[in-house]
Amino acid sequence: MSASNSKILVLNGPNLNRLDLRDTNTYGSMNWEQLVTFINSCAKELGLEVEVKQSNSETEITESLQGAAQSHTPVIINPAAFTHYSYAIRDAVELIKAPVIEVHLSNPMAREEFRHTSVVSGVANGTIAGFGPNSYHLALIAMSKLLSK
Repeated sequence: MSASNSKILVLNGPNLNRLDLRDTNTYGSMNWEQLVTFINSCAKELGLEVEVKQSNSETEITESLQGAAQSHTPVIINPAAFTHYSYAIRDAVELIKAPVIEVHLSNPMAREEFRHTSVVSGVANGTIAGFGPNSYHLALIAMSKLLSK
């Protein structure tokens, strides 16, 4: 599978649509619309096509992941708060045979102890965290490499 003929699902969990209200020291100064524009720009620069989605619903995220599994779509996922406890999302990620990369704007390991556990990491190809919006850029670079193998 080449990177040029595969659309990548960039799936984001709860509260990322309200970055404008969140702590800028933790999440940076981009709002949701700016983050989506940044992700699309990075993808275009790499010759990748992305679909960026966000949901506050565990059910919707699970259904999007099941759809990606069905269509063999690669996924970059920021599960947000669901990272730490959603076994439904974890199990849906496990269904995906295409590459999956977990991303986080902040570094969960540098935050509260409850954020130190990711139930998703064990079923993803890798995790990129702590680089703000550049976490997505780095994930797109990594995905491009995975898809070109």
